Amino acid sequence: MKLKKDSSEQKLRGAYYTPLQLANAMVNLCASENIHTVLEPSCGDGVFLDSLRQLNLIEQIETVDAVEIEPDEAEKVLRNYCNYQNVHVLNEDFFEFYSRMVSAQTQYDLILGNPPYIRYQYLTETQRELQSNILTSHGMRANKLINAWVAFLVACVQLLSENGRIAFVIPAEILQVAYAEDLRLFLSENLAKITLITFEQLVFPDIEQEVVVFIGEKGSIEKGIRIIEMSDLSGFEKLDLQQNGFQKMQHVKEKWTRYFTTAEEIELIRAIRTDNRFAKFADYGLINVGITTGNNGFFSVTEKICEEYGLEDVTLPLIGRSSHAHGIFFTDEDWEKNKKSGKRARLINFPDAPIEDYPAQHKAYIALGEAGGENKGYKCSIREHWYIVPSVWVPDAFFLRRNNLYPKFVLNRCNAVSTDTMHRMKFNPNVKPENVLLSYYNSISFAFTEICGRSYGGGVLEILPGEMGNIMLPKLDDIDEKICMSLLKRIDKIVREDDDIEKALDIVDKEVLVNFLGIDEEWCKDCRLIWKKMQRRRLGRG
Repeated sequence: MKLKKDSSEQKLRGAYYTPLQLANAMVNLCASENIHTVLEPSCGDGVFLDSLRQLNLIEQIETVDAVEIEPDEAEKVLRNYCNYQNVHVLNEDFFEFYSRMVSAQTQYDLILGNPPYIRYQYLTETQRELQSNILTSHGMRANKLINAWVAFLVACVQLLSENGRIAFVIPAEILQVAYAEDLRLFLSENLAKITLITFEQLVFPDIEQEVVVFIGEKGSIEKGIRIIEMSDLSGFEKLDLQQNGFQKMQHVKEKWTRYFTTAEEIELIRAIRTDNRFAKFADYGLINVGITTGNNGFFSVTEKICEEYGLEDVTLPLIGRSSHAHGIFFTDEDWEKNKKSGKRARLINFPDAPIEDYPAQHKAYIALGEAGGENKGYKCSIREHWYIVPSVWVPDAFFLRRNNLYPKFVLNRCNAVSTDTMHRMKFNPNVKPENVLLSYYNSISFAFTEICGRSYGGGVLEILPGEMGNIMLPKLDDIDEKICMSLLKRIDKIVREDDDIEKALDIVDKEVLVNFLGIDEEWCKDCRLIWKKMQRRRLGRG
């Protein structure tokens, strides 16, 4: 994380300006004839005002308020619109402007904008206090993870008139991240209709930030929510909102990525969640993040380093990343293969003992780390002894945290450990690990993996421990042990040699879900389509 003094002026302001093509499209979609008052809460270079003028709408509006905190930018916009009596350019902090408008009970028919993406640590103390007040006064929690755009959105929804509309360019993380849970609930309770327009290609490629166009509408009749997917900005040319129906909105904190599925698919997902033939991953044991070393480069070592510093007695077998996991079992043979290929296949686990008692070679390796500043990182620096890694234990299984095509769920067959690139699982007593392993590799569980996880602009699927815990697995408590092992060997062979995971899914769908559990074959087919659809969407942005 960069310190404020090292950050660019643009980054500190969160100023990433909206393309005119996008601003025009948003104005076209939202500026209906009965718009009397308009607000642009962070006007920057005035692109939304330019759109209103270019589309011959600005003269028809009674009042346009444009707020901009930067004096130079506000001055430029003021010069461009000094001949418009109805346009008021205000050089002030939007949070303070909002407080004044609330006191005056001022409301707007249309609010347009691209709010600044400013992290909490870059806000002033006054801004932090104002942001916190905005959030908590609307029943939301305020914490250091929340970006300024969240408070902008909440404040502007409050400033909408009875039938007002808001159109914002905001990060796509609103769809899925945990810190936006309160925001999703607030928006679903305070808006009658929500439209989210997503893009396969990045609108702001310079910052690799995936964005959505958020359109919210107040009103007395609730219509619901819809997600419209486009390849790029050219999609607006053919967009007809009348042909895109709404789904009923759930007033919960759940991820909005669920609305990428159809109403019928959502009903199927709900049916599976309540079907007693399925259980959550979390029902089978403890799911935890892997070992947080604070410095993987220092603590995960190759065989060469191990031999040079005599570290063999203080290292554990390590499964460090996806390329270390060749199949669905991590075996001694896999570990030997990783060691021989030069991978960082060992994790250093120095004992909690006085350093004076350490062998000379171990002290030399620690000294080497200190000479290179390896002990200065945050996690290492707050430990009593920076070179002793906490919470080291051997799990029963691993689950890859960040994934491309699909996450691997791997049983631990060689007493290995993992860094926090993988999650670790310790099964409950009486749980058969092989049964749980087999229960993951099917179309239904893969669909839930995409639904429960979160995607990023680069096409990566990330799954946190709590999200992994919510993946639904078919219950295989009574499956014959020989049948289970036979199927697992076939899946392991496919993963190791073919890497066409759908062949494995075909096997488990047919022989386990349909034949053994009696699950409707259409459920398997529909869930395969959900998985492939969400996977394609994610990978298309890679």
